[in-house]
Amino acid sequence: MKKLLGEQRRQFLLKKIKTSDKPLTGSELAGLANVSRQVIVGDMTLLKAKGEPIIATSQGYLYLADRITEVASRRIACRHEGKDTEQELKLLVQAGVTVKDVSIEHPVYGELTAGIHVSTAEEVDAFMKRVRDTGASYLLELTEGTHLHTITAHDNATLEKAVSEMRDHGYLLEHNE
Repeated sequence: MKKLLGEQRRQFLLKKIKTSDKPLTGSELAGLANVSRQVIVGDMTLLKAKGEPIIATSQGYLYLADRITEVASRRIACRHEGKDTEQELKLLVQAGVTVKDVSIEHPVYGELTAGIHVSTAEEVDAFMKRVRDTGASYLLELTEGTHLHTITAHDNATLEKAVSEMRDHGYLLEHNE
C-alpha cells in the first residue's frame, strides 16, 4: 500500500476505527497507513479536535459514538496498593461494570485522569500485560494508593453490586476512614 497523505489518511484511519470491533493500537494503524506511530498520534489528535469521539485506551484507539450503551455512571473512591490493581479491576468487571478511567489528585497538576476502558477479564489481562511489559507505574503510587474510578453499567443495580464488592474486599474508600 502506498503512503497515504494528510486528510485522506485521517479519513482512512477514521473508517478503520469506526468499523473495528476491537481497539486498534497506534502501531497497527501505522502499519495500515504506512506511516510512523507518531504520525498516527498526531492524526488522532487532529480528529479529536474536529469533534470525533475517539479515545485512546490502554488497548488502543476506540471510536465511541456507536459503543455507548451504558446508562448508569458513578465515580468511586478507592484505596489499595499497586499489587492489588489486577484483583480490583477483575472484581469490578466481574460485577458487570466497565472501568472507564482512573484519576488521582496530584499536588502540583491537580486532577490527573487516565483512560482504562476495561469491561471483561480478558481486557483486564491485556491491560495488566501492557503494564508489566512497559514497566509503567500506576497513578495510585503518587497518592499512597488513593484514587478514583469512573464505572459505568446498564443500570444502577449493577453499579451498586460493584460498589458492594469493592467494600467487601476493603478497596472502597469511605467517609468513616
